[in-house]
Amino acid sequence: MLPISASDLERYTYCPMSWHLSREGVGAQGEAVAEGVRRHAEIHSSMEDAMAGKQAYRRSATIWSWWFTVVLVFTLESFIVYRLLNSDADPVQMARFLSSLALSALLAGGVLILLPWREPLNWSIPDPRSEFEASGVMPIFNPPDFIGGWFQGGRLEASFLLASIVFGLHAMALGTFLDAGNAAFVLVVSAFLWTGLASWRLQVLLLAHQKSEVARVKAGLDTKTEVLYSDDDQGTGLLTDPNTGLRGRPDQIVIVDGDFIPVEQKTGKIPATPHDSHRMQLLAYLHLVECETGRASPYGVIRYGQEHVFQILWDDLSRSDLNEVVTEIQRLMVEGGATRNHKRVGKCRNCSRRHACPERLDASA
Repeated sequence: MLPISASDLERYTYCPMSWHLSREGVGAQGEAVAEGVRRHAEIHSSMEDAMAGKQAYRRSATIWSWWFTVVLVFTLESFIVYRLLNSDADPVQMARFLSSLALSALLAGGVLILLPWREPLNWSIPDPRSEFEASGVMPIFNPPDFIGGWFQGGRLEASFLLASIVFGLHAMALGTFLDAGNAAFVLVVSAFLWTGLASWRLQVLLLAHQKSEVARVKAGLDTKTEVLYSDDDQGTGLLTDPNTGLRGRPDQIVIVDGDFIPVEQKTGKIPATPHDSHRMQLLAYLHLVECETGRASPYGVIRYGQEHVFQILWDDLSRSDLNEVVTEIQRLMVEGGATRNHKRVGKCRNCSRRHACPERLDASA
């Protein structure tokens, strides 16, 4: 199929002659074009800040939870060790028991690493080599470093190895601190030290959350929306459909209630309803997202400024409209004959390729 970009659909719907001039190499001109480029760069920057802030907050939350867990473990074990070593239980026997658990966990982890046990169960680790890498394009929905669930990404093996370390350390502790008072004292002091460190990490977490919220508000995102991707005009994240020839990069792809929602940011005057050309461009992105993910998004979003947001449904009517325009554009690419499809002087005046259009309308016409 002849390749068609989502921008082609926008230009054709606005005016077939503008689309034709673009294919002939006529560049867009005017203050609105330069302003649009500047505003899109600002929007992308704010989206990047929002994504970075969310990642930093999650990372800080994870680290703090680990450190606080260590505090709880030290506190609990100071009591357990004290009770254990002041009872009739033999610490040496307990150390041997924990040593056997450590060796068992280590053996289980080694076996799971060495044996291809996932293949018969169809729990294979995702292959980072993909058609995206072959074309030099980074995939959006399944990046090379993507790790699946517990049975896909090697976390089960890591859990057994971690358990082996924990059991081994406890076995060493029971075999070393035979005096209950010394053992409990060491654990209590360790708990106090980790409490101080966890408090510091909590402060880092709160600061990261504050920065994340500021970046989210600046980007105009609500609390239920998570940015998956933001276009930087560098060629990454290109979505393609070889069956129709469609390709393109939406301004953003966000996750709302588990659905991938393409977002198209528009600058300039705010209309009462979305322009047909903008709607058609967004329909192309909805189609491409469905092709990439294997499931349809319920809608897409056209955003004019910060406050004016329009939802465009992705239904049978939208699919029919998209296929009709794609078919017509591909016909014109083969047969030629694109002409102006309107008689609106204002539309011609605002066209970024008016300077080279042989069919432009004048105010006196």
